[in-house]
Amino acid sequence: MLSLNVEVAVVTNVELDHHANYRSLAELRDVFRSFLSQPAEAVIPDLPELLELRGELPVVAFNVDALELRPGGSSFQWRGEKVTLSVPGAHNAANAIAALESSLLAGVEPSEAARAIRSFSGAGRRFEELGVSESGALVIDDYAHHPTEVAATIAAARTLGTKRVIAVFQPHLFSRTERLAAEFGRALAAADVVCVLDVYKAREKQDDFPGVDGRLIAAAAADAAGGREVLWLPNFSDALGQLNLRLRAGDSCLILGAGDVRSLGEDLVVEPSS
Repeated sequence: MLSLNVEVAVVTNVELDHHANYRSLAELRDVFRSFLSQPAEAVIPDLPELLELRGELPVVAFNVDALELRPGGSSFQWRGEKVTLSVPGAHNAANAIAALESSLLAGVEPSEAARAIRSFSGAGRRFEELGVSESGALVIDDYAHHPTEVAATIAAARTLGTKRVIAVFQPHLFSRTERLAAEFGRALAAADVVCVLDVYKAREKQDDFPGVDGRLIAAAAADAAGGREVLWLPNFSDALGQLNLRLRAGDSCLILGAGDVRSLGEDLVVEPSS
């Protein structure tokens, strides 16, 4: 990202990830500090630990005001405008504020920006409804592959008003699984039922991480789940069978991960979303 030519920078959060590249959060923060030292404008949440990265340079610090979450979206106030958003979750409302502030810096009138963002219907693999399972459960695909993303997606699913949230998670990278297993477990434990698959093999060799597999996250989720059901189902065929036994009408089934787990969600669906 340091090679980008940026005029308006947006930072939503800074958390340690990509452990093969960054040895510590302090090192990662230094990279973001360098990134934020170049642009003329920056949009950052109003949090001291993030604003510090901008130093004495001008910054637009934002919060989400008067947030109302509803099934499938939210509404909030921004610079005298009531903004309506058609993607769910508090995290999307915060992202929308960042986008609106960026558009303002780029010369767009507030009323025009607020009107335009109402038409945003989401991005592929971000809370994307795949359809309905044989039992009538809503199946949703999401690229979440970091604990904060998993927690935000489960929280967004809670706003839909469905009876239960079932989280199916495919870990991505052995290094991330090893370092963040406890955090993943706590995030997943917010669901009513958790299903953990094996690690998607991308860029890394399992032989370099002895003893690291999805069971680390399943065990952490079980520890944090307070007795709610946690399943360790390493392969898709086992997961498909067990999910078809458990899913009910009125459930939301979240298919989470950056690997090929979407195909499992597609196999669950008998009535695709239009």
